[in-house]
Amino acid sequence: MWRASGQLFVHVARKRILSGPWDRPAAFMSTLLINQPQYAWLKELGLREENEGVYNGSWGGRGEVITTYCPANNEPIARVRQASAADYEETVKKAREAWRIWADIPAPKRGEIVRQIGDALREKIQVLGSLVSLEMGKILVEGVGEVQEYVDICDYAVGLSRMIGGPILPSERPGHALIEQWNPVGLVGIITAFNFPVAVYGWNNAIAMICGNACLWKGAPTTSLISVAVTKIIAKVLEDNKLPGAICSLTCGGADIGTAMAKDEQVNLLSFTGSTQVGKQVALMVQERFGRSLLELGGNNAIIAFEDADLSLVVPSALFAAVGTAGQRCTTARRLVSFLHESIHDEVVNRLTKAYAQIRVGNPWDANVLYGPLHTKQAVSMFLGAVEEAKKEGGIVVYGGKVMDRPGNYVEPTIVTGLDHSASIVHTETFAPILYVFKFKNEDEVFAWNNEVKQGLSSSIFTKDLGRIFRWLGPKGSDCGIVNVNIPTSGAEIGGAFGGEKHTGGGRESGSDAWKQYMRRSTCTINYSKDLPLAQGIKFQ
Repeated sequence: MWRASGQLFVHVARKRILSGPWDRPAAFMSTLLINQPQYAWLKELGLREENEGVYNGSWGGRGEVITTYCPANNEPIARVRQASAADYEETVKKAREAWRIWADIPAPKRGEIVRQIGDALREKIQVLGSLVSLEMGKILVEGVGEVQEYVDICDYAVGLSRMIGGPILPSERPGHALIEQWNPVGLVGIITAFNFPVAVYGWNNAIAMICGNACLWKGAPTTSLISVAVTKIIAKVLEDNKLPGAICSLTCGGADIGTAMAKDEQVNLLSFTGSTQVGKQVALMVQERFGRSLLELGGNNAIIAFEDADLSLVVPSALFAAVGTAGQRCTTARRLVSFLHESIHDEVVNRLTKAYAQIRVGNPWDANVLYGPLHTKQAVSMFLGAVEEAKKEGGIVVYGGKVMDRPGNYVEPTIVTGLDHSASIVHTETFAPILYVFKFKNEDEVFAWNNEVKQGLSSSIFTKDLGRIFRWLGPKGSDCGIVNVNIPTSGAEIGGAFGGEKHTGGGRESGSDAWKQYMRRSTCTINYSKDLPLAQGIKFQ
């Protein structure tokens, strides 16, 4: 999801988040937002000015201390002590012990616990959504919506807990039964990125739990408060039901913790959300130990508008897909391809430019705002670098392209025309609100353009041609994991499997049969007769 989410190996904005020793002068502590009256609501989530970032049935942490910052003003929010190597080892041990208890609980009973987690999240949805806006930087409606997505996947998982299982197959041998048995893999490690600090953990956690697994979570260091707050909500549900809290363990950390998870044979499945570059390293380390990984990596997504497209759908779809979450979604539209007809192309660009000019910019927790900041100062630098590279390659900035003159990490949403579809910057996923607009001549050409980038996450066409729609959905159409028609590239529903192909990693999370990734399958043959016929009619006498 996040091209810059190299948190497995490097601390993002290291100089910015490291705070030195646990003891800090009172003057510094007084500057923390959590100590200011207007942010007193943070304490409703159990947060303090100094928070422990390790949970395995009890709270602790002996690693380095970080301070997380608000992207809207770059002011410090609160501090978290991360996990040490010893904390990690202890937490894995406790999580595996907890798994032995959890796996013995019938799946529908596990579903009841997940239902309670969903209810507990629902009770805190506004305050937790506000924390997402404050610490991650996305607008309030998206922050609340992200928590709602976790609630929804909990509801989904409850029903799924009574449906998971394999078929009974006909045996060729008399007096034999052939069944497919599914069992939990054991301990599921979950590494999430900054841009969806609640929902992506929820996709993995809720489904993994009803499948009978324990979970070990490492969130992004820059959203550590969200990780702590979510875990506190889950922990109370587990503790109220007299279950081991280590079923849902947390180890806040950076490079050392992520690498340990990737190399640890006790982590039976590692779900990683992040950049393609780091995801490849994760996959290699996990494969080195013959482990299992679920990769949810980058996307370089295209919206294609044909000559018969309904522009009243195209323009708002492109706006939401390109500008939503300030361009920091893995499904963000980065390429908009409009038909050659000048009237269509020019009108799309003109309408988009006017729409961009009307975007309400401000503090993300303001309910009237539609566009917030980038997550870090480093993201702003990446944005500026991409704009300059686009210009060097022949691009024309028709809107935006600059840093906004205001506190925080705000940049102008940007539209670039005039580039060739094969330009190197076009094939680079920049986690920022930059939209490249092209023209094309025919269907075959534009389908090929959609598929020529290395990632294969999301894609969408706008057309009324039924034949074209089904060609788009077919084997010679889009090669992405999400293939849409007349809707944006962003905004997937939980009922379908979420994920992509090629350099996006091939993993699937959330709905459909994604639950199978969190389980191991056994084919079982049971002889209930008094004879011993062999398969394929073999006689061995």
